[in-house]
Parts: sequence; C-alpha cells; structure tokens
Amino acid sequence: MYSPSLLRRFFCFNSASSSSVTTFSSTNSKKMSLVFFGSPQVSATVLDALFNASAAPSSSFEVAAIVTQPPSRRDRGRKLMPSPVAQHALDRGFPSELIFTPERAGEETFLSSLRALQPELCITAAYGNILPTKFLNIPSLGTVNIHPSLLPFYRGAAPVQRALQDGVKETGVSLAFTVRDLDAGPVIARERLEVDDQIKASDLLALLFCKGSKLLINKLPSIFDGSAKVNAEPQDDSKATLAPKITPEESWLSFDEEALVLHNKVRAFAGWPGTRAKVLVVDDKSSNHNVLELKIITTIVRPDYKIQGNDVNDITFVKGALLFPCGGCTALEETFILYIKAVNDKLAESNFLISNSYNQRLFLSFLVSLVCWS
Repeated sequence: MYSPSLLRRFFCFNSASSSSVTTFSSTNSKKMSLVFFGSPQVSATVLDALFNASAAPSSSFEVAAIVTQPPSRRDRGRKLMPSPVAQHALDRGFPSELIFTPERAGEETFLSSLRALQPELCITAAYGNILPTKFLNIPSLGTVNIHPSLLPFYRGAAPVQRALQDGVKETGVSLAFTVRDLDAGPVIARERLEVDDQIKASDLLALLFCKGSKLLINKLPSIFDGSAKVNAEPQDDSKATLAPKITPEESWLSFDEEALVLHNKVRAFAGWPGTRAKVLVVDDKSSNHNVLELKIITTIVRPDYKIQGNDVNDITFVKGALLFPCGGCTALEETFILYIKAVNDKLAESNFLISNSYNQRLFLSFLVSLVCWS
C-alpha cells in the first residue's frame, strides 16, 4: 500500500478506453524496477516500447512508475489536459496512482516518494525538467537518457532543431548515462541517420526517438547487468557543441541570408516557433502600400534560378510558387504559407496555398518588394 503522502503528488484522470491495454502489477520482487521520465508525444513512443518489452514472458524488468510534466491547458478550449505520456500510460491501463507530476524534479516530497519505490534504473526521454544531484543518487544502476543527437554534438534543449538549422547531412540518437553536467555522461550506444534535405524537425525528432526506443530495448540487458556502465564511452568534451533553447525572436527570416540558410531554418523551426517574414505590398496603380506578415511553412531552394539586376527586391510567381530573392543572388521558393496577416490587421487569410489561382491573382496585382528591417 502507498501512504497518503505518496499519493499527494500524483494526479488522477479517467483513462480513455484503448484497444491495447496492458495489465500492470504494483510489485514484482523477481523483476528490476524501472521508472520512466518523459512528457511529449515522442516520449510516448519510448514508453510504449518499455511497456511491450516488460510484458514479455522473459522480461527482467517492470515499469514501476512514470514521471511527467504536470497537466497543462491546451487546445482551443484551454482544458486542463495530462501530458501525452500520461495520457498514453492511462490508455494502456497503467495505474493513475503511479504517475508522478511534480512541478520540479527537486521537490523533496517527490524525491521521498521516488526513494520509497527503490528503483534500480531511471530512463529519461524528453522529460523537460532539470534533474538535481540528489535525484541522480536514487536509482542504484543510474539514469539513462535518450538524446536525439550524436553526442557530444548538440548537447542541450534543441538538438534536432539546431542540427537542421546547421544543415547537417547526418545525425543520430545516443544512449548516455546522466551526470550533473548537461548531456555529458558516458555514451552506451549511438545510431546514425542520414538527414533528408526536406525533412522537418518534428518528423526527424519522431524518427530519432523511434530508433532510440529500439536501441534502448536492445541495450537494457547490459544496463541491468552492469556491463553497459563498464563499457560506456566517455565523451570528448573538446568536441562538444551546444544546442540552446529556441526563442520566438529567432523565428524571423532575413532575406539578406542565402536561400539554403533560410530553408534550413524553416525546416528546423517548423511547428514551434515557426518562421515568419514581412513583405511590403505596393499597388502599382495607386502607390498604396501595406506591410504583410507571412508565416512560412514549406520552402525549396532553387539553385537553377539566379537573381538578376533589378530583381533583387522583387518577389515573383514562378510555376505556381512564390520566389523570394535572397542573399548571394540565390532564390527561395515558398510553396506553402499558413497565413497572411496585415500589420494593421486589416487583411487576414488562412491556409494560403501558393498554387491557388485566387492567391496568385492577389499577389500578381501588386508589385511586391521586400521589407528591410534590422
């Protein structure tokens, strides 16, 4: 039985019905105890792999508890919703009283509850909370993190986004022991992945966590028997690069930069915070003008199109797409714009598909020049 003090930091929601429900036992002395930490949808992929592996007859471990971000208000109704990991666990039939949602992982109430579970191993996958030293001392076999980069490259909060922003041709996923320094622990294993030049951050992140979950299941036996820690490869800190958190201010595109740089930024910032641009629309008959804000969703670099002379400031239509002149006489094709918004809020269009003939006529009736801003 769990004491009332243990239950205080749990949240309870009615779990939705699911076609895939797993039966969980509260204790099993023959199996290793594992606690999973994760929050977004990509983390649910890892949790699902752990659930499936733990349910196998030959499994040596069980998922004893789940730690995730507290419920938050999402969607249009602003309803208080559990994290995707919590919802997935409930859908799989995991006991709601074994789901922790501390505001911070350093809360003493939470740490006391975790100590009471006596976990051998903790697994983290995009949990979203800093783990203090007093937490790291609790699991006897340590804490293992799934990190979506080839460590020591891209340590930090946004490894996938920063890798795409840099235009890397190869990335990967790493399993590493967690230490106090950020993403600096010994690496158990890595898996490499070639990066398509059109893939966006959300798709790449999902792919890497899918590969990471398989890598984790494959390496769990060696983690449990201790050989993974003995054989883990220390990182070369001299080769480390950082992947700092993205800020909304970074979402603006400056067309002084080359097309490839902007294309990589659009891919990297897809979803959140997105990428935005401002253009000046001038009526060639009346000379009236308006500043529009565009949210750019999909782009293509046009190496076959070179900007000439007087075209350096003009946005044109070419084969059903907007062509933006960029730095170095390069061109960027905008194939999908989510919305058009006038800075003075007098004009708004949603789901602005460039191939749409109405939208082509809208732009072709104007001479469009780039807005320069610092």
